[in-house]
Amino acid sequence: MKAFRKLEEATAGLALGAMVLLPLLEIPLRKLGTGIPAAISVERHLTLWVAFLGAALAARDGRLLSLATGQLLPEGKIRTAGGRLASAVAAAVCALFFRAGIDLVLEERLAGTMITQMIPVWVAQVVMPIAFALIGLRLVWRSADSWKGRSVAILGVVLGLLLAQFPGILEAKPSWPGVLLVLTATLLGGPIFAALGGIAALLFMADGVPPVAVLIETYSLSVNPTLAAIPLFTLVGFFLAEGKASSRLLNLFRAFVGWVPGGTAVVCAFVCAFFTVFTGGSGVTILALGALLFQVLREDRYNERFSLGLLTASGSLGLLLPPALPLILYGIVASVPIEDLFIGGIIPGILLVSLVAGWGVREGMKSGVERRPFDRREASRALWEAKWELLLPILVLFVIFRGIATLVEAAALAALYAFVVQCFVHRDVSLGSDLARVFHQCLVLVGGVLLILGMAMGFSSYMVDAMIPGRALEWVQSHIDSRIVFLLCLNLFLLLVGAVMDIFSATVVIVPLIVPLGAAFGIHPIHLGIIFVANLELGYLTPPVGLNLFLASYRFDRPLLDLYRAAVPFLLILGVGVLLITYIPFLTTGLLAAFGR
Repeated sequence: MKAFRKLEEATAGLALGAMVLLPLLEIPLRKLGTGIPAAISVERHLTLWVAFLGAALAARDGRLLSLATGQLLPEGKIRTAGGRLASAVAAAVCALFFRAGIDLVLEERLAGTMITQMIPVWVAQVVMPIAFALIGLRLVWRSADSWKGRSVAILGVVLGLLLAQFPGILEAKPSWPGVLLVLTATLLGGPIFAALGGIAALLFMADGVPPVAVLIETYSLSVNPTLAAIPLFTLVGFFLAEGKASSRLLNLFRAFVGWVPGGTAVVCAFVCAFFTVFTGGSGVTILALGALLFQVLREDRYNERFSLGLLTASGSLGLLLPPALPLILYGIVASVPIEDLFIGGIIPGILLVSLVAGWGVREGMKSGVERRPFDRREASRALWEAKWELLLPILVLFVIFRGIATLVEAAALAALYAFVVQCFVHRDVSLGSDLARVFHQCLVLVGGVLLILGMAMGFSSYMVDAMIPGRALEWVQSHIDSRIVFLLCLNLFLLLVGAVMDIFSATVVIVPLIVPLGAAFGIHPIHLGIIFVANLELGYLTPPVGLNLFLASYRFDRPLLDLYRAAVPFLLILGVGVLLITYIPFLTTGLLAAFGR
């Protein structure tokens, strides 16, 4: 068993390492006029392997992404029963897609499609049924401490296999009982991928379409030529988090703005925003930096409630600043230029960070927190120590906008840069256990996220087949005439979405619905994207189930109600910022016009 664990981790790590090296080799070779044959296709399928092997590792570690609502159940028999039902439904979904994955591989083998002259596509797709089998078995194992307790999850596996073998049994039957069961299991703590994939499969089978249709869409998203940038930028974020980059940036910002009222609070907002740019709305910022920054705030005698609220809110700051992962994913799903989203998000991103920092200034003035006098020597020393981290986003944007590298190649270059700086320049990350931990943490997070995205793509495909976007457009146009009213309704809708869904799955599911609506009301497509991400960023703070609230409760060991009260002022402040972004398009389009986009 131990040997298998090592083999699994090594295989996933090699796939992620190859994802970094391949684009790096492609940059100089392309300049020489040769390039690597089928490099883009190979990179796409490496993303597929990283996604599914990472998801299997996440299941092994018990870190598949789920709603935190299951933790609201009282401890004891009720929570135990709810957890077993959630595991059983998720295991059933895994069994269903394990069988569907085998069908996909067999069909692709007959088709004979090739990645390169020597590697057929079906060889890459084999990872899908293997991963679903591993995830399902691990869900069964973790569902209880005894085989008697695991019997419920085992029944779920049997049910999933039967449905996969006889999908026609649900044809022309009402799908709502199964959908209701899956939703209930999700609220009880079931993984999000099982909710999206399970509902999509049930709806497809009710229409006479086999569940393999979901995996076809999952595969098509996984091999999107731009998607590889997400795991690569995530790797950058984990290199920064594992090293002492947070301390260097903290010292830098304290040296330059510590003299203003609330300087430490301002510093925390800036540092969190910097990290979230590379880690996305994944909670890594709160989990990795929360303890350090909370201690710094308390040492400077900031109010505890304010400190909790500031760090909870700052955990999702930076999602609008380039090269933030949600902007990349939005560009993929909405088919809009990602570089334009990067430009369009700069001013709105700075606005939201500034609003939070401004509230920190107010708190500093109100509480009379001691300021740090500006010291030119200290500032110069801190700037010199943090120079490598500060150069990272500049390097990424330079190579992208100068046309030196594609987005994926820029992400690989950033990963190499972070690796060299943290391992060899600062030597904060060792080449042994630290490096292995960085890769493992990245794979677990990326696997959990990309599996959700793949399942969400299947759900979106069903909605398109059912013509739901067109029906939604007709309904909105028949009930809403005003562009302003539409934008307000969109704000409220997206706020609710952000409160119950992570930003990645929400992007894949919701964006196909709102893009035609935005076009109908004459909203600039880049402005619509920035509105979407800004609202989802706000949703992380929205009670009762905003993700940042649960993560902060876990990280700071405080009751959820305390976090609700602490987050309310920041929720209102950022809400004002979102309204400004929504109703003043120039904040988004001004720089685009200046750059001639």
